[in-house]
Amino acid sequence: MRKPIIAGNWKMNKVRDEALNFIYTVNQSVPSDEEMDTVICAPDVLLRCLVKRQGDYLKIGAQNMHYEEKGAFTGETSPLVLNDTGVKYVILGHSERRQYFNETDELVNKKVHAAYKYDLIPIVCVGEHLEQRENNTTNQVVEAQTKKALEGISAEQVKDIVIAYEPIWAIGTGKTATADIANETCGYIRSVIKELYNEEVEKSIRIQYGGSVKPGNIKELMEQEHIDGALVGGASLDAESFIQLTNFKKL
Repeated sequence: MRKPIIAGNWKMNKVRDEALNFIYTVNQSVPSDEEMDTVICAPDVLLRCLVKRQGDYLKIGAQNMHYEEKGAFTGETSPLVLNDTGVKYVILGHSERRQYFNETDELVNKKVHAAYKYDLIPIVCVGEHLEQRENNTTNQVVEAQTKKALEGISAEQVKDIVIAYEPIWAIGTGKTATADIANETCGYIRSVIKELYNEEVEKSIRIQYGGSVKPGNIKELMEQEHIDGALVGGASLDAESFIQLTNFKKL
């Protein structure tokens, strides 16, 4: 059985006091790490204060990073700094990074390699635009993104990676892929992993769904064969909502 992983992506939200109030509220309410991995991916400026106050079962992640350890990269964050801060996870290749900041599959691959170098667990995002979904090219899109992101990554390394399938047309729009659609695409991504590596890796790798996930649909999504978790945006900003998401088995 693959251990579920629920990760909240705060994006560019929350000031320090809001972030701390959230952490103090959820620390004692999320499941144990034997049952589930629970992650909050926060803006860089909040990471240190959150790591210092995270509970036993809550882990902190970053939303992005550079692939170099140091250098003349104004405004970027080093993977070395994230490691030194105590961050465990990092989101890579989010559709907003691809769309607004022109991140390419090649750049995502460099960042994946850097994450492993600095003992960070990458959450690699893949997903299609609405036009690609309507043109029935979803599988080709996520296959190309997955293969490029994992280029040069060994079978042993890739077992730890988390892939987040996020249909771009469902992010922040209120639209959600049906559980069947989400499961079908996650299953296809799993088949790509088998092609790249082997059946053992295929069965062990965790694949999340992201795209307007909320307490009202989390249980149905998590009941699907190929969905091992959720990468959650807006619904992760409210502490009570996030607690419900992580306790989906009780809903």
